[in-house]
Amino acid sequence: MPVAPARPITLTASERKRLKTMAYGHKTEHRLRQRAQVVLHAARGRPNARIARESGLHLDTVRTWRGRFAEHRLPALSDRKRSGRPASFTPLQTAQVKALACQLPAESGTPLSRWSAPELAREVVGRAIAGAISASTVRRWLKQDALKPWQYRSWIFITDPAFRSRAERVLDLYARIWNGEALGADEYVISADEKTSIQARCRCHPALAPGQARAMRVNHTYGRGGALAYLAAYDVHHAKIFGRCEPRTGIAPFMALVDQVMTQEPYASAKRVFWVVDNGSSHRGKKAADRLTLAYPNAVLVHTPVHASWLNQVEIYFSVVQRKVVTPNDFTDLNEVADRLRAFEDRYNATAQPFQWKFTTSDLDDLLARLDRHTADHPEESSAAPAT
Repeated sequence: MPVAPARPITLTASERKRLKTMAYGHKTEHRLRQRAQVVLHAARGRPNARIARESGLHLDTVRTWRGRFAEHRLPALSDRKRSGRPASFTPLQTAQVKALACQLPAESGTPLSRWSAPELAREVVGRAIAGAISASTVRRWLKQDALKPWQYRSWIFITDPAFRSRAERVLDLYARIWNGEALGADEYVISADEKTSIQARCRCHPALAPGQARAMRVNHTYGRGGALAYLAAYDVHHAKIFGRCEPRTGIAPFMALVDQVMTQEPYASAKRVFWVVDNGSSHRGKKAADRLTLAYPNAVLVHTPVHASWLNQVEIYFSVVQRKVVTPNDFTDLNEVADRLRAFEDRYNATAQPFQWKFTTSDLDDLLARLDRHTADHPEESSAAPAT
């Protein structure tokens, strides 16, 4: 039976360049490299039998790729689309599952606070969206649209009508500005607050030190030794902490902290000392400001906006205390808690540097603008009751 003659191959300059890249590139798939080499050999006028012998391919394989290139050029060297296994689910079912994940379970009467992949799979079957479906399939579909209904973040409305002006005053103080004027060398900014209910939990068995491939082990059961409050004042620009432990919070413990700071130099003879505080009950409102000024005429109380304690830098220090001193909690009594906190203050003050505060008034304006746009896009949320 006569054999069809080999198809002649003539390459353009761009085709030759692309084929050489495919044939000799380090990242080219092996099958594409072989096909490109077949075409390059064919372009040099070599017969199919010789190409098959030199490349180690079957003669029919060489003839196939030479013919495909002659008819459809470079795109023909890629694999043709294959039908594959029929899809188990329709696009409509996929969309219905994603839509279900975007609903709160309570909206459909399901007694869950949030969806998980297994619960969604069970709900899909219960609603007859699909006869059967696995949790891994649901998770894979949700991953395509970055949907994770099992995660959540809390949020809160801005309820303080003077939010921007109050926040701006605090941020200006961090930048050493007050009422548009730079602070002098004899003016200081103190950030103060209370960390409540630090418990003394005496573990029933001593903690085990970490070992090779083993984390530190802390016994789960403990005896309660009471709780105390830790009050701290942080010099924002000089990174110095003044702390004290009290049985509870209140006006008297807070004023004791003020006395502890304001009777020391350089604060006692300073021109002004600004105290940045949140709206806690021990230092809330104009009465607290008047009480502070009456006790120390050079002290100025500055409140953060309502629900904006994150603007108070001493909260960063409290987070350090929580990570490095309080957790894991293993103290025999409250005296040991107080001693540990005082010792940590000394250790911290020996090496502390001011926090690299980067949130400025420009960032504040950007934040408020984003909130305004969100409120405009979702007017139903702006009329909802404020979160508390």
